[in-house]
Amino acid sequence: MPRLRFGSRLSIVCFVGLSFLLAWCVATPLWLGSGLREPSFTTVAALMMFTPTVAALAVYLLERRGSTFVRDTGIWPVRRPGRFFASVVLAFLVPIALVVQAPFVGTWLGIFPGDLQNFTLLNFVAGTQGPMHYLADQARLIAIAGMANALLAVGEEVGWRGWLWPRLARSGKLMAILLSGVIWGIWHAPLILLGYNYPFAPGWGVAAMCGVCVILGAFLGWIRSWSNSVWPAALAHGVFNASVGLTSLFTTLGASIDPTESSIMGWTGWIAPGAVMALILFGIAMRARFQSSISTIRTNREVQL
Repeated sequence: MPRLRFGSRLSIVCFVGLSFLLAWCVATPLWLGSGLREPSFTTVAALMMFTPTVAALAVYLLERRGSTFVRDTGIWPVRRPGRFFASVVLAFLVPIALVVQAPFVGTWLGIFPGDLQNFTLLNFVAGTQGPMHYLADQARLIAIAGMANALLAVGEEVGWRGWLWPRLARSGKLMAILLSGVIWGIWHAPLILLGYNYPFAPGWGVAAMCGVCVILGAFLGWIRSWSNSVWPAALAHGVFNASVGLTSLFTTLGASIDPTESSIMGWTGWIAPGAVMALILFGIAMRARFQSSISTIRTNREVQL
């Protein structure tokens, strides 16, 4: 059996190609059947989420490094308990913040049909308990659903953030964010092209999915590296999936939403987090440049001495 070189581009290409191939194979019953209306849709979608893990494990076996798979992908052990538990808290808060900010930015731009003065729909669904109590109940439900979703999301995260992210990060954070986000977005194509998430424009939906995967993936990659564990990323992924529906609470009663433009799934939802991401990357680059300059000055002084 040929042995792939650890960390090589060939390993990454094999992983990405196998992930795509497995995803399309798993989704084939939907394409041969009734698409999103197929009774087995939920099962197929759940199985598809584990294809990145299967691909990562297959590449590890080709590299003859299968014995280190659990450790290297951040499944176990938990090496930084303090950061791990802090990351768990962030895994609940940041995805919800990403979802909630989008309607406000979209409404300000005139793209999202928001009702941010009267909050008519929010008050209607809250009923007599009031919007604050209703939102608190929603937060609890999202926390529970997020933990349940994480059991499936880990199937993706072991592959994307456990295996792929550390290898791409060696070429720089910006490259890792963009490339991993685009790969992750395209991987969704078997479902997106059937109308999943973007029913009005499935073709553009794949491109839009790449955009949201870049934004969310930037946080998931960071939290994976900072905690040295894949579990906070899986939890954040699960919480994000559970909280996307919050967007509807801020719409004008009876209005429709184009997901390619509005909410965190569309371009208006990426502006604020994209700006924050750009500022952070700029700060990191300037800090590295400053440290490099200091090192050069010290080296010159040592030579003169």
